[in-house]
Amino acid sequence: MTGPVHRVGVVGCGTMGAGIAEVSLRAGLDVRVLVSAPDRVEAAARRLAAAFDRAVAKGRMTPREREETAGRLRITADIAELADRQLVVEAVTEELDGKRGVFKALDDQLTDPAAVLASTTSSLLVNDLAETTGRPESVVGLHFFNPVPAMPLVELVLTDRTSARSAAAAEAFVADALGKEVIRTRDRCGFVVNALLVPYLMAAVRMYDQGVADAEDIDRGMTLGCGYPMGPLALLDMIGIDTISAVAHGMRENGTDLIAEVPPLLARMVQEGRLGRKTGHGFYRYDQPS
Repeated sequence: MTGPVHRVGVVGCGTMGAGIAEVSLRAGLDVRVLVSAPDRVEAAARRLAAAFDRAVAKGRMTPREREETAGRLRITADIAELADRQLVVEAVTEELDGKRGVFKALDDQLTDPAAVLASTTSSLLVNDLAETTGRPESVVGLHFFNPVPAMPLVELVLTDRTSARSAAAAEAFVADALGKEVIRTRDRCGFVVNALLVPYLMAAVRMYDQGVADAEDIDRGMTLGCGYPMGPLALLDMIGIDTISAVAHGMRENGTDLIAEVPPLLARMVQEGRLGRKTGHGFYRYDQPS
């Protein structure tokens, strides 16, 4: 691959995949989104259309810009339609076998030998994905943060085999095309942000479970005492209890020494469907009038 990235592929159209597709489209790039089955195409189209409508309503995009943006989007269930992409971002469920399958399939399909393959993983080792391909030098991690359009940071994760060319292309895509800040990190469990954040969140859960303080006071302690914009338990509710539990388990399984056992309370909350804002109930209630 020579020159800047113009043709982007995104695998998956959940929260992260849709967000990455949205910011790429708004940056003027040609974007193809791969979904898992033909019957998912319409739902993905509705999700992105709703995002564009919100941008227009908030004055961040004109109706004409919305039309032009939508014209650069194609959603497909056929992986062969990603063959000409210069950079593809995998954004499927945080599960190693599934991600490895995506990387192997992409490796077989991409026609540009210098195309960059990126994963949004937040807890798995990027090298475990790279080794399924015949081009490990082209594989990086691009850990976006949720919500992608609002969060300014992306972690660029480099393995021992990532080439300087691939690293530079991925960084230029994030910084120059998308206008986000980049920090480089080695391929280690949790990278930079989660290696610091997850132990902090787990400590807050244990404190709550032990009755040291209630949720409101734990959160007020960190917002008023440390200047954090949001307390840890409110942040867990926003991220999703199931999501952070999967990240924490993944970090532990991959051998990090920076995180203790995931508190049993989180497992119970997942079993009960108390996943935070998305289900209306986590550490706080969101499904009742205030």
